[in-house]
Amino acid sequence: MKTWIGFLLPDDEYKEKKILTFLAEGAVLLFLSLIVMTFINRYLTLDAETVLLISMGVFVLYVGARYIISGIEYTVVATEKAYEKERKVILVRMFTFAFIFLVSYMFIIEIPTTISEWFEVIGLLTTAVLFMFVSSFISLKRSYHKNKELV
Repeated sequence: MKTWIGFLLPDDEYKEKKILTFLAEGAVLLFLSLIVMTFINRYLTLDAETVLLISMGVFVLYVGARYIISGIEYTVVATEKAYEKERKVILVRMFTFAFIFLVSYMFIIEIPTTISEWFEVIGLLTTAVLFMFVSSFISLKRSYHKNKELV
């Protein structure tokens, strides 16, 4: 499909169609959330930043959740061996991200000096890593079950 967003889409035609469907559904929800916030704004005062943040959150969370739950990310995982291998890859990716994040944080921001600063950094890192692990694991599990049924 020729479109300006084509460079972001996968080469697989099935995945491309599914992702475009998710993006279209997310756009409709984004539009509806803006309409709802317009009505809410009559009773509550919402500033522009809040409206934009909520709108972007609705779109990104919906599209992301649909992609994760759809089971289309791991197309080659149909056997137990491939599933176990991909699970290990997810763990390695998670620990690599954690290491790169910590090193980058210490070089770019600063090395935490107090216990509370360490808790903030570790809390942020733990939240990001847990979100990354849970979303990847759910996607892998859904893909595995979906692909196993197809084979």
